[in-house]
Amino acid sequence: MAEPIRVLVTGAAGQIAYSLLYSIAKGDVFGKDQPIILVLLDIPPMLPVLDGVVMELQDCALPLLREVIPTDKVEVGFKDLDAAILVGSMPRKEGMERKDLLKANVAIFKTQGAALDKYAKKTVKVLVVGNPANTNCLIASKSAPSIPKENFSCLTRLDHNRASSQVAMRCGVSSDNVKNVIIWGNHSSTQYPDVHHAKVNVHGSEMAAYDAIKDDAWLRGDFISTVQLRGAAVIKARKLSSAMSAAKAICDHMRDIWFGTKEGEFISMGVYAGGNSYGIPEDLIYSFPVQIKVSLFVQSAAGNEGVTTSMFVSAVLENPVHRVWNRSRLLLLTLVCLVNRVR
Repeated sequence: MAEPIRVLVTGAAGQIAYSLLYSIAKGDVFGKDQPIILVLLDIPPMLPVLDGVVMELQDCALPLLREVIPTDKVEVGFKDLDAAILVGSMPRKEGMERKDLLKANVAIFKTQGAALDKYAKKTVKVLVVGNPANTNCLIASKSAPSIPKENFSCLTRLDHNRASSQVAMRCGVSSDNVKNVIIWGNHSSTQYPDVHHAKVNVHGSEMAAYDAIKDDAWLRGDFISTVQLRGAAVIKARKLSSAMSAAKAICDHMRDIWFGTKEGEFISMGVYAGGNSYGIPEDLIYSFPVQIKVSLFVQSAAGNEGVTTSMFVSAVLENPVHRVWNRSRLLLLTLVCLVNRVR
């Protein structure tokens, strides 16, 4: 059997991690023959809760789970990592302005990026989940200059799965009969769900999503707004943010990083925009259609699939580009302020 890999989950006492850890530990993400050392990082007040999580993982009696390490110390949490799933972030509280939230998360992800740079393997694959995910991923990447930018990604797979599910329900098929939807831009309500390249298998016949659905008004209206606002709808109904579906999306995302995407298919994830062919500013983390081969990011525009954008999509993309770009400019100003304060 293979040597164990070290997998870090931050915010490990939270509800997303609680839905996530079992799937990782039993082999749903990194393979059915891959032993796992799970490292659980959270803030000091949450350590008693982590002890309970550790007990539950032990009580699952999972053969692939070799060790569980709960900690609040970055030098322990980030040591020799093969994969890092950064779930924990500062939540937005009542009365808090976006710039205040950004400042708090800059400090968190700057520290974690520096810890990755100092302690983790240079081949570590990093997935940022904590919101604002695109911005936090950029912070972590900039704070870990010795780790390739291509090793960092942020989660838009939840939005991707939501889009696939909406198309599947509209067509009366299961979600595995839908492929190649795209989420462009930011993991927020400014994202753009795009089905211009999506395919649907209906009764054994594969066709374009527009042909399968036959309702352009829905695809350009309610479909888009439903996906964009789904997170808010879950919070309104559940009084808590998405956890089970977020954990499933994390598993899907990391599995594709580890084993690659299926031939002829692409998925959505936030990746470094350098070298993209869509006119997106390069110094951003932006959600693109992505193909992956042997744990290597390959944007589909540079691969065999060659994704183009329609005039309608290109026009709509202006909004998320500007939103991500403006947030990133604020991020850089905040980073400069923090550096000057340290000096």
